[in-house]
Parts: sequence; structure tokens; C-alpha cells
Amino acid sequence: MALRRGRGYASVNYPTGMNLGGDPSQALVHATTMGGFVVTLSSVDLGQGITTVARQCAAETLGVPVESVLVDTADTDTGPHCMGTFASRGTHRVGNAVIMAAQEAREVMLRVAADELETDAEDLETDGTGYIVVKGATQRRIHVSDVALAAHFAQGRTISGRGIYLKERNYPDPETGQMDPDSCQAHACTVADVVVDDETGVVEVVSLHNTYEVGRTINPGLATQQVEGGAWMGVSHALFESCEPGYPASREHGPISFSDYLMPGPADCPEQVSVLLERPAENGPFGAKGIGEMTANAPIPAIANAIFDAVGVRLTVMPFTPESVLRGLDALREPR
Repeated sequence: MALRRGRGYASVNYPTGMNLGGDPSQALVHATTMGGFVVTLSSVDLGQGITTVARQCAAETLGVPVESVLVDTADTDTGPHCMGTFASRGTHRVGNAVIMAAQEAREVMLRVAADELETDAEDLETDGTGYIVVKGATQRRIHVSDVALAAHFAQGRTISGRGIYLKERNYPDPETGQMDPDSCQAHACTVADVVVDDETGVVEVVSLHNTYEVGRTINPGLATQQVEGGAWMGVSHALFESCEPGYPASREHGPISFSDYLMPGPADCPEQVSVLLERPAENGPFGAKGIGEMTANAPIPAIANAIFDAVGVRLTVMPFTPESVLRGLDALREPR
């Protein structure tokens, strides 16, 4: 028996948005009477952090502290339209829509402030701390809460904005097949280190090194969590999970509920090192691209390549079970 080590590499590029477009998302932004801002969406947060990203996009655009912004994810009966949380589109589509809505609300906010300060809206700017100030004369200022009170109770105006981001539907050219299939492309590379027991066929993923180019990283903490959480899913797909009628061949030996469905436990999680590269997309919110689904992709072929590097067995069917490793080793030992 021997424990054999191997290293494998894999890279992936992944599109942002639904294939060929036609998938809009809307956002609404309005100020409360006390100067807070509410972003209303129908977009669903599945744990990827779209509410946090939307909050950051709104705060940056409005020029107010992020603590001043709340995100209300209503349902599709009462909220603005969203095609859904899929296709790694959330940050790109929703972020753009929120920025557009916040820009419209900001314009109204500055006009109200200009009336209160007896100046022109073009001469005003936000300082990021909650004040609107006169350019070059920052001692002349008014707090956003006072602007909101004036808008509601003195000027009778609504500080609000609407935004929708749509990549228009694109159709392939019937003559050439040329098309514009997505909004932008994100890229990634994973390096997997494994240990393979050539007697039992058991594969252990020791470490994963992940490098992701996802445009502007709006929230590095959330992005890293997505990369490493997705890599965990990749390990699960590669070594543990199986769909009907896959492995095991007999239904009697397979899981019958999620309580006995096989996935990696804490002892199966590899060490991970993740690096985020920024190459902003021209059409992304502050340059951001999609990241979600691609994070489970690169680890799988990287693990397969690492197994091949360790014991010379090329596996092409998931999961890479001990049985499949041993069958591959037996095939290598057979005389040609």
C-alpha cells in the first residue's frame, strides 16, 4: 500500500447573465421621512449576499453611509420585476438596476437640498457621511435627514428613483452563427492537491488554491465566501454526490433522503487559499461580473487531473469513487 500525492490544474471561463440576454431586473429606491433609503427588489438572496451588494451599490451612488440603506426583498406580486436568481446574474443585473434607481433618487435629493441651501444643485456634492455640502464651501451643508424632512413636509416632493437593467435579446446570425451570448466573462483557475490510497482507492483533497477574475470585487469577503463555498460543492460533486441512476447502481444502496445523502463533512474540507483578481467589466456595476455558479466548476476537473497525476487513472464519470479508482488501477496492471 502507498499513499500517492498528485496535483491537478483546471481553468474555466463563465458567462454572466442568461444566454443571449433578454433577462431584465428592476429596482426601486426611495427616501424615508428621516433620511434613510429603502431599496425594493424582487431578487432573491440565496445566501450569496445580493442584499449586501445592493445596499453597497445604493449607498455609493447616493453618497450616504451604507448604514442608511435598507434592502427590502419583496415577492414577485408586490415588488419590481426580476427574472430570477440564476445564471450568475444577480450582482450584474440587480447592481446595475440599483445604481440607476439611486442616481435618479440622488438627483431629486440634490434639488431639494439646493432649494434649502439657496444654491444650484450642480454646485452640491455628498460627503459620504450623511451631509450634502456646497462645493468649495463645505461649511455650508445640510444633513440628508433634514433634506428628507424638507422634501416630505415643506416642498411636497418624493425622493425616489426607478431603475431597470436589460441586455436586449440577441439572436444568432443565420448565415454566420455570430451572436452576443452574454454580458461579460469571468475567469478562474484552481490547483488541487490530493492524496490517493492505492490500496483502498480513497481520495483525499488536501488543498485547493483558487484564483478568480470577477471584475470589480464589490465585497471581497462575500466573494471569497462564494469561491470557497462553491469549491466545497465542487469537492462534493467530484467525490461524494451522485444522481439517479448513477452510483451506487442499486437503488437499495442509495440515499432515500437528505439526512443520508452523502456530502463532505468537516474532516473532508480541504485547506483553501483564494485570490481575487480585478479586471473591471465596462457594463458591470462599478465593473463587477458574475461569480456564483462558476465556483463549483474548476475544482472538479482539477481533482480529476490530480488523481491522474497521483496514480495514472483517468476518471471521466463522477463521483470519483474508491471503486472507480481501483478499477482504473486494475486496468493499468492488465497486460496490453
